[in-house]
Amino acid sequence: MRIALAQTDCVLGDVPENLAVAREQIEQAAAQGADLVVFPELSLHGYHLGALERDMSVEARDPRLLELSTLGPDVQVGFHEHTSLRAYNTSAHYAGGALVHAHRKLYLPNYLAWEERKHVSPGQSLRAYDLTKSPSGGRGATLVCNDAWQPVLPWLAVQDGAEVLFVPTNSAASLDPEAMDTGLYWDTLLFHTAKMLQCWVVFVNRVGNENGASFWGGSRVVDPRGSVVAQAPKWEPALVTIDIDLSEARRQRRSVPLVAEARLGLIDREVRRLIEEGGDS
Repeated sequence: MRIALAQTDCVLGDVPENLAVAREQIEQAAAQGADLVVFPELSLHGYHLGALERDMSVEARDPRLLELSTLGPDVQVGFHEHTSLRAYNTSAHYAGGALVHAHRKLYLPNYLAWEERKHVSPGQSLRAYDLTKSPSGGRGATLVCNDAWQPVLPWLAVQDGAEVLFVPTNSAASLDPEAMDTGLYWDTLLFHTAKMLQCWVVFVNRVGNENGASFWGGSRVVDPRGSVVAQAPKWEPALVTIDIDLSEARRQRRSVPLVAEARLGLIDREVRRLIEEGGDS
């Protein structure tokens, strides 16, 4: 399966302009034979939604979004989604002009300069889904940025059959690298997730400056052994295309079955106990 990592900048709140950039990237990826193009978190809207003067959110089945996947490859794109009641930070997978799967970010940062809970609601489900353009079949799952920092979520996605995890991100350079070096955190996290869960990890971060934040890029693909097999440069837009074999995850899991024994019943009992003792339900 040939995947294109579209490491893009975007204009805050300018959906038409960001759609134009997306179309250009998709057409370039199509010329390179890509089966799927993956864009960063909120690639059609920008991150700092509170700085917008009016609501620019869109529906997941907006015809402009569906149209992106009629240009050749499947497309995974990030946007500020509105429904009849709530808004979400969503990354959706489209194929052949149809919505395949929409993942609504589950864990919303609400500290320092990050105030997502003011502008979007958390999603309520995590599901793996079939990748129709993979020659060997297979399933993927999406974890938007901070979702991937919650150890239970990548594990749940893998237990649901995911062989590749897509991680669209808006990760900015830390204002205090000694307190939190975000690049180093991601280096460690992506290596550990891929190697210990024996899956492909496709990390796509944005670039550019927005509302005082500088986004560093560094998008990459990590294989099921933890090796970085493709990487975009930092600080500048890039389109990186790579072929991955999803069956490699299956081979690795058969060879060293680290994730085979899930003990879901045990986990269910212990989680219920924690909820009854006063945990967050």
